[in-house]
Amino acid sequence: MSAVLKPVIELCPMVEADLPEVMAIENAVYAFPWTPGNFRDSLAAGYGCWIYVRAGELIGYAVLMPVADEAHLLNLSIAANCQRQGYGSLLLQRLCEVARGHGTRLIVLEVRPSNAAGLRLYERHGFQRIGLRRDYYPAPAGREDALIFSLPL
Repeated sequence: MSAVLKPVIELCPMVEADLPEVMAIENAVYAFPWTPGNFRDSLAAGYGCWIYVRAGELIGYAVLMPVADEAHLLNLSIAANCQRQGYGSLLLQRLCEVARGHGTRLIVLEVRPSNAAGLRLYERHGFQRIGLRRDYYPAPAGREDALIFSLPL
C-alpha cells in the first residue's frame, strides 16, 4: 500500500504581483467583484491580505481589516474549481489562528442572505448573526441586505 500525500497548502501574504491571479478568481466567483483598486487600497492600508496556495497554485485569498482588538473579514474567496472541497473552511480556520496570534478578540463580517454556502461556512465555524445592514450590496435587481456575523476568538 502506498501513501498518497496531500499537497501542502500555504497561507502567504498577498503582494501586488498576486493581483492578476486574485482578480481572475474574484471575477469568476462574484457577480459584483472587488476591483483591483479595492485590493491595492487594502494592501496600502496594511490590512491582512492573504493568498492561499496549493502546490504552487493560488486557490484562494482573504482580506482582514484590523480595528483595535477586532478584525473585519472583508473578503474570503476560493477558486470555483476548488470550492466544496473544504478549502474555505481551512482558510477560515487559518485566518482565525492568525487573528488570534495578533491579539484579535473578535472577527466581524457581512454576508449576503443569498450566499447559502457562505452562511453555512460561517455558522459551521460558530459565527453568530448580530445584525443587518439594509441595501448593503449591489444586486441584479437593485440592492441586497447584508447579514452581520461575529465570532469571539
